[in-house]
Amino acid sequence: MAATTSSAAKPYDLENAAARYAPLPAGPHSCEIPASHRPSLKSISTILLSSLFLCSLIILLVFNQSSSIEPDGPVVFAGSGNRSAESVNPGVVLPAPSRGVSQGVSEKAFRGVSGGRISYPWSNLMLTWQRTAYHFQPEKNWMNDPNGPLYYKGWYHFFYQYNPDSAVWGNITWGHAVFPTDLINWIHLPFAMVPDQWYDVNGVWTGSATILPDGRIVMLYTGDTDDYVQVQNLAFPANLSDPLLVDWVKYPNNPVIYPPPGIGVKDFRDPTTAWTAGSQNGQWLVTIGSKVGKTGISLVYETTNFTTFKLLDGVLHAVPGTGMWECVDLYPVSTTGENGLDTSVNGLDVKHVLKASLDDDKHDYYALGTYDPAKNKWTPDNTDLDVGIGLRLDYGKYYASKTFYDQNKQRRILWGWIGETDLEAVDLMKGWASLQAIPRTIVFDKKTGTNVLQWPVDEVESLRSGDPITAEANLEPGSVVPIHVSEGTQLDITASFEVDETLLETTSESHDAGYDCSNSGGAVTRGSLGPFGLLVVADEKLSELTPVYFYVAKGADGKAKAHFCADQTRSSMASGVEKEVYGSAVPVLDGENYSARILIDHSIVESFAQGGRTVTERVYPTSFILQGSLRVSLFRMRAKTTGYITFLLFLSLIIS
Repeated sequence: MAATTSSAAKPYDLENAAARYAPLPAGPHSCEIPASHRPSLKSISTILLSSLFLCSLIILLVFNQSSSIEPDGPVVFAGSGNRSAESVNPGVVLPAPSRGVSQGVSEKAFRGVSGGRISYPWSNLMLTWQRTAYHFQPEKNWMNDPNGPLYYKGWYHFFYQYNPDSAVWGNITWGHAVFPTDLINWIHLPFAMVPDQWYDVNGVWTGSATILPDGRIVMLYTGDTDDYVQVQNLAFPANLSDPLLVDWVKYPNNPVIYPPPGIGVKDFRDPTTAWTAGSQNGQWLVTIGSKVGKTGISLVYETTNFTTFKLLDGVLHAVPGTGMWECVDLYPVSTTGENGLDTSVNGLDVKHVLKASLDDDKHDYYALGTYDPAKNKWTPDNTDLDVGIGLRLDYGKYYASKTFYDQNKQRRILWGWIGETDLEAVDLMKGWASLQAIPRTIVFDKKTGTNVLQWPVDEVESLRSGDPITAEANLEPGSVVPIHVSEGTQLDITASFEVDETLLETTSESHDAGYDCSNSGGAVTRGSLGPFGLLVVADEKLSELTPVYFYVAKGADGKAKAHFCADQTRSSMASGVEKEVYGSAVPVLDGENYSARILIDHSIVESFAQGGRTVTERVYPTSFILQGSLRVSLFRMRAKTTGYITFLLFLSLIIS
């Protein structure tokens, strides 16, 4: 069934949350321990006796503890009283163990906050409220990278890294969901692949789909072997006549690619969608991320049948100092047209985006450049904006992104993993962790010619309910203008700000003096014109709020320069959650107003500035439980200059 919820004003109960989603599979698709890992019958009696002894000790310890340790999984309270008064008792929890690093992948445990003690009394309602309504999530447990998205026979398919057993990383399986006709409403299907072979017993890791000209589908993915070696494997649908592609078969002679000489066995993963590069002899190419020392690299393999591969000489690209490249993506964008392009397209009016997820800092970087298949080389347009040292896809919490060409609507779609920024122990209490960003279209920015633009897929607009709320007024320095909306939990907001930039002529403040969102002190820092923007996910007393705003100052050339920022520092009274300021510089061209679109869905805020520069954040408010509904306001901090900023706002409730 489709992902649905009641009205935006009604947070739902965790006990009933499963009713909102089609159930995840059980039975034959559940994971089993491979035979080689099962204990022998001879040892079972010893294990049972030891277990009985240990259980006796544990029972004695538990009954002598004055505070309870919360179980893994959802927090459920008996009875039906005032839920806001019921809370989780803080307990001493050991710091989250490292997740994934020992097996060679990036750290999956949130490390942004030191310590592991749950010191905030989370209520059941606070935790249930965090679950989103129109962003993709499994019904429970851990999720990370998007995998193998494709469109097939009227259905959008989405696969993802999933732990069927817990809300932390591990036992990685491929979850599978389909989206009928759009990318907003989904149906959960049985697991596509589980870690049941020697070559993927420690994880069925990230991979990509390729649709061949004859309609066949091949899926290349990384497996973590029984010896913790990263190898590339092949899988394909068991029945191409099934539009849901429920059953998948692993190639019996896997692995099809082993780490080559000189590459670490834990530094070789995440094969991309294959492309033909204009070859006339049936050759396909695929690239895989790796590193040599501290240099991030992308290797290219050639194949004609997807069962045997040849490593090409050299590397597609390398950037010193960037470390391990994960989830590499290479795809074309048109410099003249509006539509997306198939992965194999190349030509005069085409640029190629090369993107890598950097294991070292957990951000997604990209660069525009030229791809020459004859030389097996991709060359950046600007070496100062090379992969890993220049542009990011998103300047907030966003990682392991993956694109695919949607041949149904001639667009390129970007998926991205949004992790949690709270304590892992809290995730275990609520029983789930992570979600996917709203799918975004991605196109070349023809105005600047130096970057790409991202925008929520058009289907999001179908979720808007009723007539939009509109507002237009002038913002004076030091003003807050409440927007009267019944509930600020699920919103789609568009705002435009008209600024008289001649006001900057009287100030000596220089944008080029080193302003940076993350080190700025947040929205309270005064500038020439503000900052100005919106306060979202805010309680009535503004004791908790999340500003999304522009900071504008005069550049060395005397013209206005802007940053677009999102400030978490007052987003929650809870301890143990990330409270950073995200953002980056954004170009505002002559004649343009300052514009932003903000999607709010409970604990995620996705912001798009100037038509497609993005910042994504997770927020965990608490005080609205006692104070009532969440609110939205426009604001402008006290500035170093006088004068008005005129705003025009459109706000729609989202009912999904």
